[in-house]
Order: sequence, then structure tokens, then C-alpha cells
Amino acid sequence: MNIEQLRKQFPALSGTVYGKPLVYLDNAATIQRPVSVIDKWVDLTERHNANLHRAVHKMAAEATEEYESARDAVRAFLNAGSREEVVFTSGATASINLVAFCFGEAFVKPGDEIIVTEAEHHSNIVPWQMMCDRKGAILKVLPVDDDGHLRLDLLDDLLTDRSRLLCVAQISNVLGIVNPVKEIVKICHSKGCAVLVDGAQGIVHTGTDVRDVGCDFYVFSGHKVYAAPGTGVLYGRRDLLEQIPPYMGGGEMIASVKFSGTTYAPLPGKFEAGTQNMAGTPTLKPALELAETLRDKELTAYADSIRDYVLGALMSDERIRLYGVPRGTSDKIALFSFTVKGAHHEDLALLLDKMGIAVRSGQMCAEPLMDRFGVTGMLRASFAPYNTMEEAEHFLQSLDRAIKMLV
Repeated sequence: MNIEQLRKQFPALSGTVYGKPLVYLDNAATIQRPVSVIDKWVDLTERHNANLHRAVHKMAAEATEEYESARDAVRAFLNAGSREEVVFTSGATASINLVAFCFGEAFVKPGDEIIVTEAEHHSNIVPWQMMCDRKGAILKVLPVDDDGHLRLDLLDDLLTDRSRLLCVAQISNVLGIVNPVKEIVKICHSKGCAVLVDGAQGIVHTGTDVRDVGCDFYVFSGHKVYAAPGTGVLYGRRDLLEQIPPYMGGGEMIASVKFSGTTYAPLPGKFEAGTQNMAGTPTLKPALELAETLRDKELTAYADSIRDYVLGALMSDERIRLYGVPRGTSDKIALFSFTVKGAHHEDLALLLDKMGIAVRSGQMCAEPLMDRFGVTGMLRASFAPYNTMEEAEHFLQSLDRAIKMLV
């Protein structure tokens, strides 16, 4: 597959904005969906709209098969040990909240410690604050350096015998830095501390072998990796999932309900209460099939060339301050957050929008990181495998034009 063939699979990319061809560079927020995902959602909605696991009629059986085949696809993509370790949720936020409540109930006592990093998305901060408030635990923070890299030299001293869980983004949604999660897991496990990896950005850019990384929990959202919105995954080590209590009660997550007491369904049903996303969740299968295809060497090399070109241009522009400076190229994805001296990030975003370029402006749900760098917000351009070198060139030319209009 070449880049032209790839782009034809995404209807949105042929759109226009204010009469100009769309250049979509807000992929870190939501990536566009291919025809295979759209067709799957439409087919399920039109022809297989029935509750899962319950009824004996054919439509329900077909809907259940579609849903459960997605679980097998996720298990294979993550190289999880078993399909029972794959729990479906509404997104990474729901997955993290599930772990924050359930892990907290099972393993966290007053005075215990939860560690997050300074570069986390709000979804990987606030649930832990809530859990710490509820359980009387202490929230500790692993900082980043001036270039946006985690201060791993401080991690060993930060960990104590009361550290229960460290929560870290595989890739920062602001900095675009690929964090050394495998090394972090090794350090934490040597001190008896479990690790949750937020793979919202990593799932589409680098993929993950959860058994190789060794993490205890891994989460991601479907809409970041070509699937339907409102879909998500929690991978958890089976022994941990067996030990923690359910998050929600209701239909599906039970084995038997009596007024004298209720028993819960075996994994993963124990954590999937209520009517699931019958049309959305199965789109994970074609989405991950596409993500696997995009690991093609030629497409990867082309995407890397775009990353290097944009990185070089932004780094060499004295008007621009880039946040998340790589030490090489392999530890940086094509995600660029920056500020321009004398220009407000939102003004720049509005001007770029008029030029047909969609970028993100603001705090990117990472206010503590904004505080770390002393800014109120940034401008972010995030590329996907379907973006082209021509789009990168147009973005840089348009950015220069916008800056000159404002400064």
C-alpha cells in the first residue's frame, strides 16, 4: 500500500475547509476513520442490532460473535496472555477510572503511595487524586526535565515500600516523547510497585507487546487508533483482575443474583456491566488490522521522513519554542507542541483553520505540564500515517504566514 492508496480509505481526508483542501493535523485528539471501520459500524447497526450474550436468536448470536471476535483481535494485537485479560470500556478515561477505583479498593491503604508523572493527561491524574482522597493515600509526581524527558534518575528514590502503583503515558500527548516504559516497569517491579501504562497515543504510533513490556495494566481508546468513538480497552494481568472487585454492578457482570448475595461473572464479564457498545466495539477489529498494515516499512519510513522534516524546521526557527525535544529521532513521534513569541496559540490556530489546516490549541488536557513550562497553552500539530510531505510543507508555509500576520 502506498500513501495515495492509504488516503483513499479515509473519506474525511478529501474534504475541504473554507474552500481549501483539508489538512488534518489534530490526530492526537481524534484520528480519522477508514471505510472498513465505517462499513463495520453501519453493517452492525443495520443488520446485527441485538443485545449480546443473552438471547438465543440468530441476530443476537451474530452480534455476540462480532463483539467477541474484537476481543480476540485486541488480545493478539497486544500479545496479551489470554482473552480474559481484555476488558472493553468506553475509552482510556473509563479504563483508568476502573483501575483507580478497583485497584484502590483491593490494594491501597491510608499512607500508601500512587505515582504519576508530570507529563500526564488529566485522565491519568484526576482519577488518582480522587482515589487518594478516598483511601487516604499520597500522590507523588515524577517530574520531567526542560526537554520533556522523564527524570528517571529520580525514580529509584521516589519509590518506597508504600508505593503501590505508578501511572505513566507511553507517549505524552503534548510532548510526543516515547517514554521508556519497559525500563520503568523493571525499576518499579524491583521495588514491588505495579505499573499502569496509558497507551492512548502509543497504541497507534508504536504498538505494544504487553508481555514484553511487563506492565500490569495497559489502556487505550478506540478513537485514537481508527475505531469508533466511545470504545476503549483495559488490559490487566489476569491475577490482578481476579483479585480486584467489580467497578459497576448490573446485568452481564453477574453469575447469580440473590437478595442474600450476588456472585460475579468470570473475567472479563465481571467488569462489563450493562449493555455494551454493540456497534462500536467490533470496529476495533478492522481498526487494528489497518494499524498492523501500517507497520509496513515503506510507509513507516515515509512517516519518519515527515517527522524529521517538520522537527528540523521547527527546531531551526528562532521564533518558535518546541516542547518535547528528542535526544535522537526514535524517541519522538510526529507530534509537535510549541509556542511562538508574541503570538497567542489560539490566534495561530484560528488563522491556520482559515488556511484549511486543523491543529489543536490550548492546554491539551495537561494543565500541570503547562504550569511546568510556564505557559497558558500551546499549539499542537500531530501527524498520522496518512499525512503527506506536501501537507507538512503546506503546514510550515502557512504557519510562517500566520506568524507574520500576528507578530
